[in-house]
Amino acid sequence: MTTRTGPGPRERLLDAAKELTYQQGVGVGVDALLKAANVARRSLYEHFGGKDGLITEVLRLSAAEDEAAYQRAMQAAGDDPRRRLLAVFDRLGDVIAEPDFRGCRYLGAELALADPGHPGHDVIRRYREHVHDLLEGELRALDHPRPSHAADQLLLLIDGTLAVGAVRPETHPAAAARQLAERILDD
Repeated sequence: MTTRTGPGPRERLLDAAKELTYQQGVGVGVDALLKAANVARRSLYEHFGGKDGLITEVLRLSAAEDEAAYQRAMQAAGDDPRRRLLAVFDRLGDVIAEPDFRGCRYLGAELALADPGHPGHDVIRRYREHVHDLLEGELRALDHPRPSHAADQLLLLIDGTLAVGAVRPETHPAAAARQLAERILDD
């Protein structure tokens, strides 16, 4: 009996799709995904039902990872809700500075997925709701007078930071967004 030591076709497809859809966008071809994963076309359909299912699963897994990264950044900042919220923008500055940073995976996917019924849109909507709820919870702990509205504003700053970070990182968008976030928190 042989023991499998490497990742199976499903994991290889997910890894390849996570990388290629971030580098090239969700419009990356199926053949490129299959080649990068070193799997047969049949594996794509067996495990995900097709490319749309694979993209949706990549978005779901990435969203869980990114939510956890926000939570870790906030927890590392201590107990003060203000510091925890501002730590999000410090984290974004670190993310933008990474050499392989290509912008926000979710903004890119939303713009590229032309079919409004694509299941990836639901995954992205839920991801944004979770991040909004995370921000709103900290704003409530801060006794902000309009926590939901302020969370909307912070989420807009996050989106803008990631978009500008992809095209003009030399402008230090995370630092600028952090200053604007401070004003929202002081509201």
